[in-house]
Amino acid sequence: MTPDFGLFFWMMLAFLTVFFVLAKFAFPMITKMVDTRSNFINESLQNAHEANQKLASIRSEGEKILREAREKQADILKEAMATRDSIIREAQTKALAEGSKLLEEAKLQIEAEKQKALRDIRSQVTEISVQIAEKVLLQQLKDEAEQQRFIDRILDETVK
Repeated sequence: MTPDFGLFFWMMLAFLTVFFVLAKFAFPMITKMVDTRSNFINESLQNAHEANQKLASIRSEGEKILREAREKQADILKEAMATRDSIIREAQTKALAEGSKLLEEAKLQIEAEKQKALRDIRSQVTEISVQIAEKVLLQQLKDEAEQQRFIDRILDETVK
């Protein structure tokens, strides 16, 4: 079964006409569309690669910021603890000083009260002694002659 030359000629002519029309109009458009699509895919891949790089740099920058924030937090906590300790020490020192001051004031007040009590006791003892002496003398020196002798004896002792 071999095709007839006329059929072969017309088929070849139709094929070449379709091929020529396609080569002239369709193939350039198809190639252009394929090139455009290829460029779009390449650009998308490039953009995706750049986005991944940016994402990686943002992640590393975020980790760096977190690390710095943690370090600052640790520094702030250390500083706060140091301040707290300093305040506690100052309060203790102030409390000790205030306690010492109050203790000293209490000692001074106690000493003053003691001196006052001693003065009062001495005063009372003196008064009682004078009263006792007065009563003793009055009892011993009931008569006037005895009183005169006593006065003379006291004067003699003071003059000597």
